[in-house]
Amino acid sequence: MTRGPTLPAHRLPYLPKPLDAFNAAPADEARALLLRCLHSLRWSHRVADHRPYPDLDSLLAAADEAAYDLSPTDLAEALAGESLPDLPADTYSAAHMALSAAHAAYEARFGHAFVIYLGDTHPDESLDRTLEAIRSRLTNDPEEERVIAAEQLRRLARSRLGTCLGGARLHPSAAPPRGATSDNAPAPGK
Repeated sequence: MTRGPTLPAHRLPYLPKPLDAFNAAPADEARALLLRCLHSLRWSHRVADHRPYPDLDSLLAAADEAAYDLSPTDLAEALAGESLPDLPADTYSAAHMALSAAHAAYEARFGHAFVIYLGDTHPDESLDRTLEAIRSRLTNDPEEERVIAAEQLRRLARSRLGTCLGGARLHPSAAPPRGATSDNAPAPGK
């Protein structure tokens, strides 16, 4: 049996990747996307101003570097844009009260929202991990907690940025992300 001539391989047209769109976006649009990942004007300007990035790893490295360089004022600005992680819909009311009370104690001690990267935590364990972390971190002195909160924000920003640009995988070097099942979305309107 003989076959007819084979058809040439069909090639799909080039479709831009989310990183390509980010690199080509006007500066204001790029900064707006970045502010959804970490509410710091200085951080968003620094990351956006260094475009184009050849790949996601380069972008994430630049985002990490910019996060490490946040001043106390920049950190306060970023923390003001954060909210508590979302709890699963079926969480009982006592858990909401316990979390609210722990968060109120944390805010009273440190003057900002509690942040934690929960990206490596199973959703069923996010409440327990959040409560344990708040209680544990309440014993920190303010400077020690500032360093921990900054690291948690960096992890959250990294996770959010990877999600915004196509659900890209994150490297283990991103350390455990902060946040709940929603990667601790920033406060509404931030």
